[in-house]
Amino acid sequence: MTVFQKPRALADVPMHYCPGCTHGIVHRLVAQALDDLDLVGRTVGVAPVGCAVFAYNYFNCDMIQAAHGRAPAVATGLKRANPDSVVFTYQGDGDLAAIGTAETVQSAARGENITIIFINNAIYGMTGGQMAPTTLPGQVTQTSPYGRDVTRTGMPIRICEMLATLESPAYLERVSVDSIKNIRQAQKAIAKAFRCQAEGRGFSLVEVISSCPTNWGVSPAEALDWMREKMIPYYPLGVYRDKTEGGEQA
Repeated sequence: MTVFQKPRALADVPMHYCPGCTHGIVHRLVAQALDDLDLVGRTVGVAPVGCAVFAYNYFNCDMIQAAHGRAPAVATGLKRANPDSVVFTYQGDGDLAAIGTAETVQSAARGENITIIFINNAIYGMTGGQMAPTTLPGQVTQTSPYGRDVTRTGMPIRICEMLATLESPAYLERVSVDSIKNIRQAQKAIAKAFRCQAEGRGFSLVEVISSCPTNWGVSPAEALDWMREKMIPYYPLGVYRDKTEGGEQA
């Protein structure tokens, strides 16, 4: 009996991520969903600028790279030109919630039938650890060495809550990968988001609370604790919109 095996949708190559980074976990969850739903042969992934810029090396499906923040716009074009394809973007918080805010909001407002996997680690990971739109109040980063001052920079953006004010999104959920229990829920949410698209229900986004030990300046174990103690209280887990069959409207 097979207890565990690598998903077919995940390439058999070493990843470049830092020790303790949870991008690798999320990659596996995405690949598992594509396997389980038998979508690999019709899937196109979009990887913009950020820590996951090399995601095209890790998935055994068609991939395309987008300019910083423009992944939802590229995904929209791909989906409209090839409506039978399953199109997903894989984006970090600096990409999706800063330079790509307009693309994110407008694709959600239009109800584009695409899936967005949104990694929220509260910091710009690839470019040196600057403050991101999701950086917590008081959080120390390279550009907020005394902690984020919300009187000058405003409060962090809660993406799921913001998009839930729109009428068009079909499915929005925030999950985390800090524990086995939460990883299992993240797997269900990611699979549901892809199923939502395959069934033609419209825009879906799964926000994943993730870690960045290197730029947070902590060990991998401490990073998981920080996610639980600081991030999840500010970014509550749960479903924010569900128009899928059997789902409940948030």
